[in-house]
Amino acid sequence: MADLTLWLEATGALAGAGGLGYAKVRAPRVYWSLVGLPVTWGRFTLSYRSTMDVCGLTVQPSGLRAFMTRNVARREVQPVPPKIRRVRGTSTGLRVTLRLPAGLEPADLIATTERLRHAWGVHSVTVAETKPGYVELRMTGYDVLRRVRMPRKARPRDLVVPVALREDGTAFERDYRKAPMALTLGANHSGKSMYQRNLIKGLAQLPVALVGIDCKRGVEQSAYAPRLSALATTPDDSASLLAVLVAEMGDRFDLLKTHGVSDLWELPAGTRPVPVVVLVDEVAELFLISSRKDEERREQIVTALIRLAQMARAVGIYLEICGQRFGSDLGKGATMLRAQLTGRVVHRVNDKQTAEMGLADIAPDAVPVASLIPMERPGTAVAADSSGGWSKIRTPETSREEVAAVCRAFAHLIPDLPALKPFRPFVPAEVPAAGPSLVKPRPVTD
Repeated sequence: MADLTLWLEATGALAGAGGLGYAKVRAPRVYWSLVGLPVTWGRFTLSYRSTMDVCGLTVQPSGLRAFMTRNVARREVQPVPPKIRRVRGTSTGLRVTLRLPAGLEPADLIATTERLRHAWGVHSVTVAETKPGYVELRMTGYDVLRRVRMPRKARPRDLVVPVALREDGTAFERDYRKAPMALTLGANHSGKSMYQRNLIKGLAQLPVALVGIDCKRGVEQSAYAPRLSALATTPDDSASLLAVLVAEMGDRFDLLKTHGVSDLWELPAGTRPVPVVVLVDEVAELFLISSRKDEERREQIVTALIRLAQMARAVGIYLEICGQRFGSDLGKGATMLRAQLTGRVVHRVNDKQTAEMGLADIAPDAVPVASLIPMERPGTAVAADSSGGWSKIRTPETSREEVAAVCRAFAHLIPDLPALKPFRPFVPAEVPAAGPSLVKPRPVTD
């Protein structure tokens, strides 16, 4: 009987160990909740002060505090680390809110994230400033980008579209009110088309006008025709369409002047024009010319893009430009246009110079990260903006057919813009425009 009991106990222990090993590989969230989180929390609690001291994240206490410690508490005066205000576990990691003492700034913690990651045995550590004097350490217990699972609360709303997952487990959102113009770079099979698909899938559910420019004869964007207000598939059509958008921008500025306001969102809801998002695929096709007679067309396209990038934000026209490379080698006007594109997303590139084109002017620290993205991780990218902040992201896999189905389901949201009707793509009769079905659209509000 004793032998049987021993055998059962050993079998149960082995089964439990095997189950945890399986969960660590196949269900990392379960393993983290059961094992990783309590272990990391305990390691963090026990080693916090010593780790802060070793990493140089402590400061000398104030004179009054030093006096009270030395003369009242009769203790040795020690350097002061950031004060822990809150610790909470999540399904992907650990969040710690810290109150910074005088003399420390968020940049000091950002510079030591790699050392903190190794000290506490987590996959990554990022630092986010929550308010003056407070930061949040976001520790990720495992590689959340290996299998992308978007947070359940991530839904498109008010010109904010969740597109990818950040390395810290939060959703990366494309916010057109904060970053109205953006540039996406990446080599072939790097995942930039997947990024655009997720972007279109989210935008299709919002009351906005989608304008596509796909000079690859529309092989990518033609599937989304039921939801597009306009589509140009050749450089000549693109020049004409951009000229119409520039004219539309002028009409909207006249409307702002009439109402005495300087921004589209200051207009009354009843008179406010619908936002327009222009999706440019392979922008190099608009810059390249094959003969001297194409120079005039190229000049018109480049001038229109630069004018839209410089001024169209105030009237609700936004640019989303995508390409493999985008630098001075494309010719006159490329660098000027790139300078107006606030948001940057750089996927795997074939050379460091391409990464520098997208990131060096706004987030130089991110250039080495973008240059080392492996080929077996398609959809992985570095997202940055003009604030200097950047994060590693990965786009969830989304099929072209899935995005096309969403576009058909929300075809009724196409706004009435008479100027764009000549460019409205043809939708075959066998692809009917369905009513609302998948997700309830969220209106654009102030």
